[in-house]
Amino acid sequence: MNRTSADGAPPVTSLDFDGTPVPFTPGQTVGAALADAGIVSWRTTRRDRAPRGLFCGIGVCFDCLVTVDGARSQRACLVEACEGQDVRSSDPDEPLPLPAQELPPHPESQTHPEESHG
Repeated sequence: MNRTSADGAPPVTSLDFDGTPVPFTPGQTVGAALADAGIVSWRTTRRDRAPRGLFCGIGVCFDCLVTVDGARSQRACLVEACEGQDVRSSDPDEPLPLPAQELPPHPESQTHPEESHG
């Protein structure tokens, strides 16, 4: 389906890429939006630090990995661009954040039904 504005031009919205607004038209992927904006490389390889961006464009090669709204290792060529998305370039050496762990309640803070204070 082709969506157009009143003047016949496709509506343009934007996502944020490393803090910079990047325009896109509905239906584009994150990778297509970045390429249209002239951004062709957004990560590097671990060993040689060679630049990477779109390569195959169909989700096979994993060269276009980005972080989208906090979810790491997303293929930019497969993720549909959405208004206000927070897209970040990927640093392969950046450690993954540890999942938040809930600590069990402190034993002294638990009350027992058999205890009555009266």
